[in-house]
Amino acid sequence: MVPRANWKGFLKIAELACPVALYTAASTSERMAFHVLNRETGHRVQRQFVDAETGKAVAPEDQVKGYEIGNGEYVIVEPDEIAAVIPESDKTLAVEAFVACRDIDDVYFDRPYYLAPTTDLAEQAFALVREGMRAKDVAAIARAVLFRRVRTVLIRSYGAGLIATTLNFNYQVRSAKDAFDGIPEIKTKGEMLDLAKHIIDTKRGTFDPKEFKDRYEAALTELVRAKLEGKPIQARKAAPAKKAIDLMEALRQSAGVGTPTRRSAGKRSSGSSSSRDKGPAGKAKSTARKRASSAASHRRKAG
Repeated sequence: MVPRANWKGFLKIAELACPVALYTAASTSERMAFHVLNRETGHRVQRQFVDAETGKAVAPEDQVKGYEIGNGEYVIVEPDEIAAVIPESDKTLAVEAFVACRDIDDVYFDRPYYLAPTTDLAEQAFALVREGMRAKDVAAIARAVLFRRVRTVLIRSYGAGLIATTLNFNYQVRSAKDAFDGIPEIKTKGEMLDLAKHIIDTKRGTFDPKEFKDRYEAALTELVRAKLEGKPIQARKAAPAKKAIDLMEALRQSAGVGTPTRRSAGKRSSGSSSSRDKGPAGKAKSTARKRASSAASHRRKAG
């Protein structure tokens, strides 16, 4: 089934124009949806706008938008006044610049759309744009009036087509400094860093979205199915309380490296390293053994 286009227009680069369409790439339509019901009658509940002071329902024709300028004071804006200032769409994705893909900050990403040609005659021009961007490893910055608003769009090659991602404006993205300002700069090295790198290596994988399961949606589906079948609802078991352990111990347990004992550390340090001591985990083990062995040596001399 051919998807329904959200927008149709032209992708324009200088004097080159190619008829294209945007299709939704991410949708929430498959999520389970609940209606609000009257518990007593089982009927659906309708929402109404009511006057905050009088409590009376306000008819749609009497509802108007307002911008608050003070406590209880508003500037009223009529629908025709809003329509007059909305930019008129020329149905054009006008490319303003090409940027290196490595320079793109994805914190500005908003919503993705698939971008595809709409006619057979457009396919050659479309392929030329796609392959040119792919060869130069660049993305296009374009502007367009989408859904009654001027939007900045990032266009990248994506398989046989292009993907167009609407971007948040700079004022919409909060400064990272506000979130990270209180984080101290801590240098890590030695055994702790070796263990961290080893854990990362053992957990290395590939990006496969099919492996990401929506457990909340699955739980809701099972809940509704159980109620339809008259089965008892199984309450989720509480997670066992975790005991507090220090960072180094947590790293050792995650890497499968036990805390070295005084006796075993001294005994192993006197012999040759086994094949199990190779790699980041082995290096971390070796460091711990050397430290334990040195501490034991100092104690013997002190005695």
